[in-house]
Amino acid sequence: MEESGLSRSYVHGGRPIPLLGLTVGAVLDEAARRWPAGEALVVRQQNIRWSWRDLRREARALGAGLIALGLEPGDRVGILAPNRAEWVAVQFGTAYAGLILVNINPAYRLSELEYALNKVGCRAIVTEAQFKTSDYIAMLRELAPEIDTAAPGELAAARAPDLRHVIRLGDEKTEGCLNYADIRTLAGDEHFRQLDRIAAGLDFDDPINIQFTSGTTGTPKAATLTHHNIVNNANLSARIMKFSDHDRLCIPVPMYHCFGMVLGTLLCATHGATMVFPSAGFDAAAVLAAIETERCTALHGVPTMFIAVLDEPGFADRDLTSLRTGIMAGAPCPVELMHRVIKDMHLSEITIGYGMTETGPLSTQTAVNDPVEKRVGTVGRVLPHTEIKIVDPEGRILPPGEPGELCTRGYCVMRGYWADPERTAKEIDAAHWIKSGDIATLDEAGYVRIVGRIKDMVIRGGENLYPREIEEFIYTNPKVDEVEVFGVPDPKYGEELAAWIKLREGETASAEEIRQFCRGRLAHFKIPRYVKFVDAFPMTVTGKVQKFVMRQQMAEELGLAQKEPA
Repeated sequence: MEESGLSRSYVHGGRPIPLLGLTVGAVLDEAARRWPAGEALVVRQQNIRWSWRDLRREARALGAGLIALGLEPGDRVGILAPNRAEWVAVQFGTAYAGLILVNINPAYRLSELEYALNKVGCRAIVTEAQFKTSDYIAMLRELAPEIDTAAPGELAAARAPDLRHVIRLGDEKTEGCLNYADIRTLAGDEHFRQLDRIAAGLDFDDPINIQFTSGTTGTPKAATLTHHNIVNNANLSARIMKFSDHDRLCIPVPMYHCFGMVLGTLLCATHGATMVFPSAGFDAAAVLAAIETERCTALHGVPTMFIAVLDEPGFADRDLTSLRTGIMAGAPCPVELMHRVIKDMHLSEITIGYGMTETGPLSTQTAVNDPVEKRVGTVGRVLPHTEIKIVDPEGRILPPGEPGELCTRGYCVMRGYWADPERTAKEIDAAHWIKSGDIATLDEAGYVRIVGRIKDMVIRGGENLYPREIEEFIYTNPKVDEVEVFGVPDPKYGEELAAWIKLREGETASAEEIRQFCRGRLAHFKIPRYVKFVDAFPMTVTGKVQKFVMRQQMAEELGLAQKEPA
């Protein structure tokens, strides 16, 4: 890989790892051929253990059953469920049948669900009955009251005109719905033959998955990914972590997100590793129990998940010595957290990944043998077959070390946003570079450092301030467990810095104490003017902190007019 002595902030992944010309279904076929009796999936809350042969059988039966329902290649099938065995069967079953799986966030409320189903024209939805405080059946009946009088498979709803089939998980019956368990019994020999014909005729550049990316404003965008995007991203990441069929990956991240279904299940399938679901939704105690009992060698998660596991009562009593590697991604990783993960969780080969849903998802990752300072201070180097450049606002490539917007190009870049050519053209240029919205630097050895989000950058009196830099420093205070820094409106400087801090258990501190800790070690304009101590941060179900919510709340508390940073 030509990454040393860079004269410009541009690198390409030239390592000699070939791309796979496989569909998602072909990956499962290969896993079942190579490791038929190997343990593929462990779902602890369901007491399920499937071999690769079992998983293939389940997925093919489901795919043939969906064909028997009348679904055709290219039709969209939504899934609205937490982590469970059926999610994996649906992921691979739809792939065999050439159906496009649409991931729907389990936290969506009625209006968001309606938007998602109609944006991509879902013909069917597989749904959990309820989870936590969400009653999905009630939501669907409110969206489509016609379901109560419709024969299963014949739904004609005014507010969801494309939807024909509602397939519910569990044994309970619901008027107008099919049960998941019944779908696999619908298929006859002719449907399996049809499934084989469809699978054999699929192209790896065909779309296979739609994921909604949420922003702070506007409606979610429907990122459309191909077999080629996600199969190769999963395989290359597994190669970087030196995965094999001896690895066992604990997957507490949600399946509806790329982190779960690409870097979790699909990654394992490319190398015959075991997927372990510790619980339906994230639960730190369940993660610890799964790692210890199942002797997991790898763990994925966003930083807040790792923090929760480290802070879980009884953590010190658990045997985590089986752990070796995994991925921490989805949000900036504080340096102090990485040191704790390596030391206290035995994750000596933990990697940091960076990317976005639209790049399937990873574009950079640290290596298991990277020096610790690189694994705690950067997001690694560009993945094979991928290009990265750092550009100024006019699109010019910057010299090494200068911050600018990170852009990505390569096999991993999505086809586009479903039925949204304007948004697609705004994000992907004519040369197929996609913008990230992240401010980054690239050093002469090819390592990428994320400085912050363009939208999070604070402009105080003409100074561009990057919250992550300030957060990293405040993290060195031994009393601080978590910190988030953001901008709030200010009549004099345009914006001022605010910090929300969660202290370690048993610690106390004052706002002035935090500011004093910063004095003399941070430039005066980088010291937060406002400091608030909190017990928790507003965040998405994937564990990403919502700074825009904090910004709004803080502005209201301070009596300041809300103003988004430029």
